[in-house]
Amino acid sequence: MTHTVHPYAHRLGIIRDWKSRWFASDKKSFRENIATDEAIRRFLTKRLRGTHTSGIEIERSATELRIIISTARPGLVIGRSGENATKLRKELARVVKKIAPTDGRTLKLDINEIRQPETDAGVVAYMIAEGLEKRMPFRRVLKATVEKVIAAREVEGVRIAIAGRLGGAEMSRKEELKKGRIPLQTFRADIDFAHEQAYLPYGVIGIKVWIFRGNIFQDKKAPARALNQSPARG
Repeated sequence: MTHTVHPYAHRLGIIRDWKSRWFASDKKSFRENIATDEAIRRFLTKRLRGTHTSGIEIERSATELRIIISTARPGLVIGRSGENATKLRKELARVVKKIAPTDGRTLKLDINEIRQPETDAGVVAYMIAEGLEKRMPFRRVLKATVEKVIAAREVEGVRIAIAGRLGGAEMSRKEELKKGRIPLQTFRADIDFAHEQAYLPYGVIGIKVWIFRGNIFQDKKAPARALNQSPARG
């Protein structure tokens, strides 16, 4: 039997790095770091819904806790004169303090802009969710999104799958649309994957997006270095 593997985890240490990067000195700090990371991601996923936020990365050093947010709408996250970013940093500090009160690291917030939203699976998945939540026909949303993504020069393939009570039907079903190729078993294939949910009055629609952005070729020593320097799992 075959097993379904997450496209990101399948390439860790080869062309992908951990989304949480830190080392723990003992079991207690290891537990605290994992719980804090999960709380931060849960809070930001809920708080930044609507800002086309795709990635959340966390880095820890001896004196600093850095949170890196990748979004297609940095203006909404930063706000006028940085008001929203300052407020968000204070809220994150409270979230961290609640779980790890003895953690004295300085919290820093970095916001990166996604230059091409059509090549990012997380942003595309949320665009589909927005269309479905606006009661647009799901087939039209699928077709328009696939055409928009495949038109980007970097994209060589796209696959979108949605499942649930599509169109308000009594029974749930799955619809899928694919264009180009998606080589899931090729390690050097740069495949971005994301899943999202659209909340509708008659139920939740699940959305999955795969985007193939070509192959990444590196020297033979690069994967070995990436594996040897992989930080502790956060």
